[in-house]
Amino acid sequence: MAQVCPTASFEYQPPAAAFGAERILVKPNLGYPAAPPVTVSMPVLSAVLRGLRQASPKAEILIVEGVCSPVSLAKIAARHGLYALLDDQMQLLDADELPLSDYPNLSPQPVRFKSMQAPALLREVDCRISVGAFKRTILKDQPLISASLKNLYGLFPRRQYKARSANSRGQLHRPSVPLVLQDVYFCIGHLFDGAVVDADQKFVSPDWKPDRGQAVKLGQVIWGESLLDVDRLACKLGDESPPDYLTAIEALLVQSGAQSGAQSEAQ
Repeated sequence: MAQVCPTASFEYQPPAAAFGAERILVKPNLGYPAAPPVTVSMPVLSAVLRGLRQASPKAEILIVEGVCSPVSLAKIAARHGLYALLDDQMQLLDADELPLSDYPNLSPQPVRFKSMQAPALLREVDCRISVGAFKRTILKDQPLISASLKNLYGLFPRRQYKARSANSRGQLHRPSVPLVLQDVYFCIGHLFDGAVVDADQKFVSPDWKPDRGQAVKLGQVIWGESLLDVDRLACKLGDESPPDYLTAIEALLVQSGAQSGAQSEAQ
C-alpha cells in the first residue's frame, strides 16, 4: 500500500528488496536544469538516499538519470547540489552513456514496442527505486500526469528514441505518451521495487512544456512499492483525476494474470 506524510517529516521506508542489497539503482527526476517542482527536491532525494543507506549500509547506490536538455547531467546535478548528498558508495551515472539491454514487452497487448532498449544495469542491481516529481502538462489538448512511472522515460537512450530534437525522446510520444507508458511499464516499470513521488509542490503547465509553469503547494510525499499505487494516491491527494494509462495498465495486469493462470491449468 502507498503511504503519505508531510514533506517536513518524511523518513523513507525502503522496500524489502533494499535490505541487504549489494547494488541499488535510484532514478530521480533531474532531467532539466530547473528547480523543483520541475525536478525532485534535494531534501526528498536526500531522505530517500538516507533511508536506503540505513537499509543497506554497504550497498553501492547508483543514481541514474538521462536528461531532456542540452545541459549535461553533471551540470544539472551540480546546480541542484546533488553531489553534497553522496557518500563514497554512491555514484551518479548518465543513462545515455550506459551499456544497453533489450527488455521484452510483457504486456498481453503491446501498443507499439515489442521490446525497448534501456540500461543493462536494471538487470544487474538488487533493488530499483523511482523518485519522481508530480507534474501536470497538456499534450494534444489532454492533461498528462507525470509521477513515478513517467519518470522512467529518462532511462531510455535519446540516440535510440529521439525524433526531431536530439535532446528529447520524441519516439516515445508516438502515438501518444499515455499509450507508450503502457509499453514502458511492461518493459521496465514492472522491474521497480519502489516509488516515491515528491508532491511538496505540484507543477502545473498551461501547455506541453514540462519546465515552464506554476507551482501549487501540496506539502506531501507519497511512497510505496507499487509505481501504480503511488501515482494513483498522488493524483488523489493532488486533486487530479487518475490518468487513463494507470487504469489501462491495471486492466492489462489482470488480463495477464488470467492468461498465466489459464496456461498453468492447461499444463
